[in-house]
Amino acid sequence: MKYMLDTNICIYLIQKRPPEVLKRLEQQFEGDVVMSAITYAELRAGLEIKSGDRARDEAALRALAARIPVQAFDEAGADAYGIARKALPERRRDAMDRLIAAHAVSLDLVLVTNNEADFRDYPGIRMENWAGVG
Repeated sequence: MKYMLDTNICIYLIQKRPPEVLKRLEQQFEGDVVMSAITYAELRAGLEIKSGDRARDEAALRALAARIPVQAFDEAGADAYGIARKALPERRRDAMDRLIAAHAVSLDLVLVTNNEADFRDYPGIRMENWAGVG
C-alpha cells in the first residue's frame, strides 16, 4: 500500500506527536509514503506566515521533505480535481483540500489524514487516519 500524507499528518511528524503517527511512518518502506506538492506549499506558507523560530522551522521542513518525497502535481491531478469539482459543486471546503484529494486519487494513493470528514465525499478517495485523535 502506498500513501500520501495530508498537511495535518506532516505537522504531527514535525512535532513528533502523537507518537502513533511516527510509529506508522516507521513501519512503511522508503518510497511508499509521499506528500503532495500542495501539502508542501501549505507547510511552506505556514512557515513563512507563522514561524516563531525561522531557522528551526526551516530545518524541520527540510528534514521532513528529505524523508517524505514531495510528489509533483501534474495533469492527471488536475483532471481528477475537475472530476471532483463536478461531482461536488456545492462543496464549501478548502480548495487546497480538494487539490490534495484529487492528487491522491490521481496517483491511486491512500490519503492519510486526521481530517477524514473534510475528504469523505470525494469520488474515489481512500483514507486512513494514523493519528486516531480526531
